[in-house]
Amino acid sequence: MAGKRSRCSFSRLELILIVCLVLMISLTVALLVLHFLTRNTNGKCSYRSAVLQGCPGQDFSDRGTGGGLQVTAELSPPLFPVTHRNAQRAPLLQMGYANPEQVGGGLLSRLYSRAFIVAEPQGSRRVVFVSADIGMVSQRVRLEVLKQLRSKYGELYRQDNVILSGTHTHSGPGGYFQYTLFWITSRGLVQPTLKSIVNGIVKSIDIAHENMKKGRLFINRGTVENSQINRSPFSYLANPQSERNRYSSNTDKEMVLLKMVDVEGHELGLISWFAVHPVSMNNSNHLVNSDNVGYASYLFEQEKNKGMLPGEGPFVAAFASSNLGDVSPNTRGPFCANTGESCDNPQSTCPVGGASMCMAKGPGKDMFESTRIIGQNIYLKAKELYEKASQEVTGPLSSAHQWVNMSNVSVELNATHTVRTCKPALGHSFAAGTIDGVGALNFTQGSVEGDPFWDQIRDQLLGEPSNETKACHQPKPILFNTGEMTWPHPWHPDIVDVQIVAIGSLAILAVPGEFTTMSGRRLREAVQREFDSHGSPGMNVVIAGLCNVYTHYIATYEEYQLQRYEAASTIYGPHTLSAYIQLYRGLAKAIALNGTQELSPGPEPPFFNVTSLTLLPSLSVESAPAGKTFGDVLEEVRPEYREVRASGKNHLTEETQLQGKDKTSQGVNLCTSNDNQQHSRGSSDQKNPPRASRNHLELERTHKSPDTKSPVYSFREGGHLWSCDLKC
Repeated sequence: MAGKRSRCSFSRLELILIVCLVLMISLTVALLVLHFLTRNTNGKCSYRSAVLQGCPGQDFSDRGTGGGLQVTAELSPPLFPVTHRNAQRAPLLQMGYANPEQVGGGLLSRLYSRAFIVAEPQGSRRVVFVSADIGMVSQRVRLEVLKQLRSKYGELYRQDNVILSGTHTHSGPGGYFQYTLFWITSRGLVQPTLKSIVNGIVKSIDIAHENMKKGRLFINRGTVENSQINRSPFSYLANPQSERNRYSSNTDKEMVLLKMVDVEGHELGLISWFAVHPVSMNNSNHLVNSDNVGYASYLFEQEKNKGMLPGEGPFVAAFASSNLGDVSPNTRGPFCANTGESCDNPQSTCPVGGASMCMAKGPGKDMFESTRIIGQNIYLKAKELYEKASQEVTGPLSSAHQWVNMSNVSVELNATHTVRTCKPALGHSFAAGTIDGVGALNFTQGSVEGDPFWDQIRDQLLGEPSNETKACHQPKPILFNTGEMTWPHPWHPDIVDVQIVAIGSLAILAVPGEFTTMSGRRLREAVQREFDSHGSPGMNVVIAGLCNVYTHYIATYEEYQLQRYEAASTIYGPHTLSAYIQLYRGLAKAIALNGTQELSPGPEPPFFNVTSLTLLPSLSVESAPAGKTFGDVLEEVRPEYREVRASGKNHLTEETQLQGKDKTSQGVNLCTSNDNQQHSRGSSDQKNPPRASRNHLELERTHKSPDTKSPVYSFREGGHLWSCDLKC
């Protein structure tokens, strides 16, 4: 019967692998705890974790009726280059797929924090929206950002008026969480990663703050085609047919775009919200990059900042996340990797190989082309909406925020029925992964019964869930009862941010996780009705995803019953969505009635005293090979080549620039590029990431020219300076 696990036997090899997995998890937890109890590092960097400073940006405020709006948009530094000369370096696990083999091995595109500030010209009210090219914003990142902002600006930027949103790229670094579950796949709390993210976000806000300027805002919306599918269509079908009949698609195809110009009409930037997972780059990728939405930002910023290198210029284009929980960019759907047949079934399994063989394919011939195709689709629709945007956003600013203990929210379903949320827990199907990134062993999606073998391992290793937690999460069979696991720190957050920021007629719902398509629709409609019923009709309600703290997924009650991956990852139980709807309605009511000051702030989240907790190897400072210095040519060029020299300043906030010179006409530039060009790709051996035994790193870098007439070249990297060959 659909949804039930088959009682399959294990081969000797599988049993050996299972035992090894259990031992590995036990050893990892033990080493993390031992490391935490016995070591306190000085916080020095273990690898290059620095930023490229963008040019000073433009600000603006509105002219016309009503109170003016001041807006600032600023491109921040990128957060994560690869390595620099005088920093330590270590293998970096990427965040998103929870794949221990996905170790960073190079750079495809830099990661950015893009900050926007909107302020009333005659008052102290202002709001901040940050879209960062990271998997998600962790609670630790938010707390440290707010701490730095408070030390610089007092109470100007606070928990209620600052939104931090992650784009959800799965090709960025991990290691910036304070909850134990995330330490397992990230090998701890990696202080250099955390500092890079926090400092990059704060720097982007600093630059925006320093460049306030009067301007105007315009909003537009339109449909993006051929860029997404629902990766759990059978879960979506569990929602009431009457509800589904109101929509033409099982994904949200609408893009909402906010355009920014100054009072003289000069273009400054945009924020776009569109629901799609940035997983065009699959879990075999080892190159740091911002995936499809990052490519859309790259295209738009290159279009508007003509003649400038990536990361430079005043125009800022943020493509932010929304209710992308069940939305995949791999538009050809799931196929069995070993047979080529479709595996679009309720369990996403293949006849041979099971669930681990069922993987979705993007529209391109490989993940790089798929990233470009989806990114370009998003960019082209945003360009169209930007050019036609004419509906001006006017009105006052407002913000509402509460901290909520999501493990114990009383939810009024109707006048006679009240339910509660649960302590956090993950179901068996969480371990199955999705068609965008499959899990391991014999887990499958849609498991509504536990497995005695894995349940016994769980009980012995992590402890059996309480009867109360089991009952609360029904029909989820619990694999990890994280809400009852507190050693050495809690494994999941209890205290969660809920937040709404209103910019005139635009209401931004900052949600702490990944809402599915129908969950997002229900939340938007409920908040819209709340505004309408309290004297604020016509609000444009958008969802900003992956904000402030990460709590995995939010599925509808009906989707929860089927227990596919998204439902198994809805950690606060079957009534999680109803709880969030109730909470966000309360925030909307407070904004509409100008009663935000009366909101209870709620219980503050913890800030764990973990200075550094990592199993990443500690490496020595880089040094050149014997008899060599950084920048030396390792292999002489052939006579038919021209020389290219790449130089990078020994500073955490500078990129590497490439300049080509003809040997016979010194000083004449043939080309100029930097390491964020989308046709630039720097990486070590994908199968053999940088070795810990070396004190320097040799990388092959290939610049793939966007046109056939330009040169294609490669070079070796020894530390921070390169000498290169340019093929004529």
